[in-house]
Amino acid sequence: SGIWLGVEWDNPQRGKHDGTYEGTQYFKCRHPKGGSFIRPNKANFGVDFLSAVKDRYGLGDEQEVQPGTESTFIFGKKTVEFVGMDSIAEKQRQLNQLVDISVHECAVSHAGQKGEISRTCANVRHVNLSKNLISSWETVTAIASEIQNLETLIISENKMKFPSTPTSVSSVFSKLRILALNQTEITWTEVLSCAPGWPALEELYLTSNNITVLERPANVLQTLKLLDLSDNQLQDGNQLHLIAHLPRLEQLILRNSGISSICFPDAGFGFKTKMFPSLKHLAINDNQISQWSSINELDKLPSLRSLQCQNNPFTDTEKNPETLRQLIIAKISQLEVLNKCEILPAERRGAELDYRKIFGSEWIAAGGNWDPEKNNPSEEFLAAHPRYPSLCLKYGAPEEGELKGQQPRTLKNQLLTLTIKCPEKPEQKPVEKKLPESMTIQRVKGLLYRLLKIPGSELKLSYESSKLEGKEVELDNDLKPLQFYSIENGDCVLVRW
Repeated sequence: SGIWLGVEWDNPQRGKHDGTYEGTQYFKCRHPKGGSFIRPNKANFGVDFLSAVKDRYGLGDEQEVQPGTESTFIFGKKTVEFVGMDSIAEKQRQLNQLVDISVHECAVSHAGQKGEISRTCANVRHVNLSKNLISSWETVTAIASEIQNLETLIISENKMKFPSTPTSVSSVFSKLRILALNQTEITWTEVLSCAPGWPALEELYLTSNNITVLERPANVLQTLKLLDLSDNQLQDGNQLHLIAHLPRLEQLILRNSGISSICFPDAGFGFKTKMFPSLKHLAINDNQISQWSSINELDKLPSLRSLQCQNNPFTDTEKNPETLRQLIIAKISQLEVLNKCEILPAERRGAELDYRKIFGSEWIAAGGNWDPEKNNPSEEFLAAHPRYPSLCLKYGAPEEGELKGQQPRTLKNQLLTLTIKCPEKPEQKPVEKKLPESMTIQRVKGLLYRLLKIPGSELKLSYESSKLEGKEVELDNDLKPLQFYSIENGDCVLVRW
């Protein structure tokens, strides 16, 4: 009996049915259990933008602020005074001074009386409207039209209707640089329909929108530097080709996007692709990439410097995390940061030398040879290890004698015979020592202290490889073992202080 409202919850777990009661369907739901009936007095139809701002920043009609009252708070039995809270609160109450405004989860549903926002919030540049009751892009446009210098707009977690055909270009978003549309149910087609109105946009966040299919942007999003498509299950990796020619895109975030492979078919191995010409940072963690061939493909990206790729099936092929990291570093030549950890020059050198040695026997079996005239590795080997020829050019081809020493790793096999000398102290005669390859640089310095009576903090160590004459590598991390720097039998450790 009486009047009821039919509602569908953003979170369908809060619902009870699909809009049907006793065999009669009163309304329809997208989710079979997402609907409920509620009394009208239980519903909140929202407030206008300015009312929410005034309430959020202490200018509500019922609030009378007394100076000094809000600077004292009680925690348990203790009274705490926050120095300067009065002045901060006073600044917040002067809305015409605010540059950043957040009305997150404040039930904003409409713009309000025309002209009020522009008169009251003249200096605003950054607005957070996330998790409100905004139901259409027109409402967003109405609010933004009164903020002359809008640069950042966050409207995530609003279930909105967007225009499905290209909108007329206006100056409303002419200065907008950052836009977040996470969990708004926007499609990629609708993004492209709105995009003509974002001529200066640099960062676009579109996570959790059920986007499965992309389209090539035509004369839109050309200024974009960052695109986040995380938590959208893309149909396949080829969808990336449709956004691959955004000329300024530097950062692409594809976490948990269902990608199982990556391929740039326009370039052969050893060459750079024309796709993603400016891409520096790529995040593909939490996907379904199972083949190392996709990692090989990333070496084709001309500007790639940073990669995140944890939690993909291909990482399970190598149980040792240090070896896994070395393989990725060796496969992508220009990488400087892997999984948020910087790749130092010594680490890259060690990874590439180890890669060259690990797959050396396979290279020889596939037709590789240290003699250039006889060197003819198979296409299958080059497809699996496309960087191997360049590593041979960089460090020299591995010789058969170098690859025969892969014996069981007993303690005897792990001992390195090294020559230790002080190049700037000729009176100190070189010393030959057998040291475990697992010995840290810090412990080596402790050993040298007993030999030279010089504190370890004053010692600077480096080494010369017997295979790379004239090159000296600094041992700059006290916590790393000798094997980290790929030191081998016969190498010479140089000591300076």
